[in-house]
Amino acid sequence: MVVAYRETPGGSEAEFLAGIVAVAADAKVVLFKSLEPDLDSIADADVFIGRCNPQIVSQLKNLRWIHSYTVGIERCLNNPDVRKLDFIMSNNQRGSSPGIAELAITMALMLSKKVHFYQEQQYQQRWSRGEGGLTTDFSGKTLLILGLGGIGTETARRASALGMRVIATRNSSRKGPEFVDKVGLSGEMYELAREADFVVNALPLTEKTNGLIDSNFFTALKTGACYINVGRGKTTVTDDLVAALNDGTLAGAGLDVMDPEPLPSDHLLWVAKNVVITPHIAGRNSDSVQRSLIIAKENLRRYVRGEKLLSVVNIERGY
Repeated sequence: MVVAYRETPGGSEAEFLAGIVAVAADAKVVLFKSLEPDLDSIADADVFIGRCNPQIVSQLKNLRWIHSYTVGIERCLNNPDVRKLDFIMSNNQRGSSPGIAELAITMALMLSKKVHFYQEQQYQQRWSRGEGGLTTDFSGKTLLILGLGGIGTETARRASALGMRVIATRNSSRKGPEFVDKVGLSGEMYELAREADFVVNALPLTEKTNGLIDSNFFTALKTGACYINVGRGKTTVTDDLVAALNDGTLAGAGLDVMDPEPLPSDHLLWVAKNVVITPHIAGRNSDSVQRSLIIAKENLRRYVRGEKLLSVVNIERGY
């Protein structure tokens, strides 16, 4: 049996189901839209495609494979009832990377050119060329990417094309694409931070990365560096981030993810100095939606034929 949950707006429900059925061979397909489906209808499922809901997945005793439409899968893997099951997991780690990388670069450019400041002046119908201070060039600056995975690699590609020197950390090796000038291991994060004018956090959320970016990291950066987080909100200690922004340790921050989410209306981040905030929307665009459906269908085609899957998650590492 195949369980397919259509949570994306790409195409009609009938078209999505037809695409899944076309590659499912003789497997039975059950399509549901609700996050709380009738469990009797999917009780025998060995495949689950969609957003991983641990309360549902933990009850699928025949489960062999989960494909997540999302990149972040910690909510599923951190559930002990799910971890008891024996399954393979894949996700959309490459499908949403281009859009997330583009937002990271957009935020960095906004901060370097002070677009956020002048946009506020526009809303106030004010013309003042001096209040925002001098802007800086992007080209020639050093960008540190924390986590040279799918998102990090796409961000590096775009930053290099704009003339930046790109350095990065990764957990697995010191190897990287030709457009990355230096790759260090995760333990060398502070050493690399001293070189950075901009930082893009593209880390997954694991036990090791939870709260990793704190006051020690911000202090290690060049004075006046900018910090952008498009990875996971809980990798950053929010109180330390606010303090670094308000005391001038950081020149600015661009945040698509934060802790907590949703950000309360009275939270200090809303009024911290030089912050650009988007409500966790970097991966939510029409192109990434289409890519997520393509990856899901291709992986299903491969699964039923016993072929190697795309974007397989290392369950022990958590990404």
